[in-house]
Amino acid sequence: MKKLINAVPDVLSESLQGFAAVHGDILKLGDDNKFVCRKTVKPGKVGLISGGGSGHEPLHAGFVGMGMLDAACPGQVFTSPTPDQMLAAAAAVETGAGCLFVVKNYEGDVMNFAMAAEMMETPVATVITDDDVAVETSTYSTGRRGVAGTLVVEKVLGAAAEQGRDLAALKALGDDVNRRTRSMGVALSSCTVPAAGKPTFSLGEDEMEMGVGIHGEPGRRRVKLASADAIAEEMMGAILSDLSPKPGTPCLLLVNGFGGTPAMELYVMANSAQRILQGRGLTIGRGLVGSYVTSLEMAGCSLTVTMLDDATTALWDAPVHTAALRWGC
Repeated sequence: MKKLINAVPDVLSESLQGFAAVHGDILKLGDDNKFVCRKTVKPGKVGLISGGGSGHEPLHAGFVGMGMLDAACPGQVFTSPTPDQMLAAAAAVETGAGCLFVVKNYEGDVMNFAMAAEMMETPVATVITDDDVAVETSTYSTGRRGVAGTLVVEKVLGAAAEQGRDLAALKALGDDVNRRTRSMGVALSSCTVPAAGKPTFSLGEDEMEMGVGIHGEPGRRRVKLASADAIAEEMMGAILSDLSPKPGTPCLLLVNGFGGTPAMELYVMANSAQRILQGRGLTIGRGLVGSYVTSLEMAGCSLTVTMLDDATTALWDAPVHTAALRWGC
């Protein structure tokens, strides 16, 4: 195992300390590294909190800041954070309007955020993301997994929360954006969890895992390596079949790298995906390409499509100032 680390038990804490030191103008680290939160909390707004296992950076801590999350709770690598982390984060960012949890649909995350919600003394609601069309259930989840579409939900909700919308309105908006968002991924290689010291799974030189999860969970099937066009055709076919957008619908296209894929290849996939959208009579109203919801150093990518309307587009375009996303500021 070749990794830029000191000692396996210290990877997360040292990474968080470095993250907070570099981005101290935007955010700060909570006591005992339980959470990352905005440096300056905006009074009167709903506190937007997410989190999950580490190893998916910049999700979620990289999206803490103006226009997105107020706090993020990092668990150990590929392991859910604990309820006390959510409670501590909520205490740091709640200013009287309640808190909204954004939770990827993995059993540990859902259970622990639900436990935290039960213990909250202030109003709280939860949006569960389940955008992955690859499989209906997996090693980690009951029902569809929450993957890169979570970024879209967090960005739109963050903008709406910044405008001062109340908890009920944000909950309804988050559920709606999640329903209009679908994703699917492909892996060309595995990743290595530091504590394990060896790859999570193995792929032959001429193999890929179609529909892989962000923890390296099995997808639909293992197949021979194919062209970017063929890979995009299968993933976009599954996504668009599920969404069933009407011709003329503007879409947000997110091409997300898993951590080990260069930008050049991600833009090749973007080119393939846009041709497929165009062939279906759809347009790319907005787009984002880069490694935002990763799986350590896994090679591969996911494609995400969100059906847009004017209101959602305006929220996507709203200013954001985080470590990983920054525009309009």
